[in-house]
Amino acid sequence: MPEGPSVRKFQLLTSPFVGQVVAKVGGSSRKLSVNDLNALRLQDSQVHGKNLYLAFAAAEGPVGPTAEETALQREAACGAHCPAQGQDGAPHPHSQDEELQEAQHSRSEAPEVAEGRGNWLRIHFGMFGSVRANEFSRASRANKRGDWKDPVPRLVLHFESGGFLVFYNCRMLWCSSPRADPASDILAVEFHRGRALRALCAPSPICCTLLDQRYFSGLGNIIKNEILYLARIHPLTPGSLLALSDLERLLDCAVRFSAEWLHSKLRGQGLHPQVYQKEQCPLGHPLMKGTFGPSGGFKRLTWWCPQCQPAVL
Repeated sequence: MPEGPSVRKFQLLTSPFVGQVVAKVGGSSRKLSVNDLNALRLQDSQVHGKNLYLAFAAAEGPVGPTAEETALQREAACGAHCPAQGQDGAPHPHSQDEELQEAQHSRSEAPEVAEGRGNWLRIHFGMFGSVRANEFSRASRANKRGDWKDPVPRLVLHFESGGFLVFYNCRMLWCSSPRADPASDILAVEFHRGRALRALCAPSPICCTLLDQRYFSGLGNIIKNEILYLARIHPLTPGSLLALSDLERLLDCAVRFSAEWLHSKLRGQGLHPQVYQKEQCPLGHPLMKGTFGPSGGFKRLTWWCPQCQPAVL
């Protein structure tokens, strides 16, 4: 599923529409009555971890922040700690086993618990979920039946200005307010390093702790694999066995990698993973692959280099 940097880009696509009124709606969502959005004003757009939140109000109500104000706020929030560095190329396609795991993880990570009708629409993206502004997604390859069918949007919002937003492969629920703690968001200026470091000190395998959204909201499987390699840490190492300097270096890698990936996306550039779905590390060593997760919990595919990331004995 899309990780923090991707959802941040989705939010930036929606921000120019803040303050505009929905003129027409469409989409295939069965859990959301899309017609309820008709004639509402988009008041705000926020991102928290892997979730996008859109606030709506009656068109005659007070106008929310302008698109320019929202964009500047988001840029300032990211620019305070995001170096403008990135990577070229396009992301690698997911393998079939990774697709299955992502689909299962999407269902387990964001249970659909309705809170009653609020004015915030919570959007959680599944595998290949995305947002398009003023364009529809087109098929890039044939499906399993050999058909070239364009993806079907879950929601389409046409605005009075003539522009429109399209949402694909996502689950949407109304809520009273964004359910998030900015201190856990790895791309937020409020990210609490001290709390994250304490979480990393747990005796659990470090690869499991990194995916705990209570402390590392927005950090997904791609980021996990890449930063463990960058920090030269074996994925099954218990955090309690690592020196504080190693944990600090891992945390630095998490923040820096996520920020660089975001800036690459904003420049229209892709990602060149060093170990994710690879057979060799950049130094030419063969990689190993395993499926790890908490006892009784969800398991995720993990790639690592036994030479660059030796096990801690």
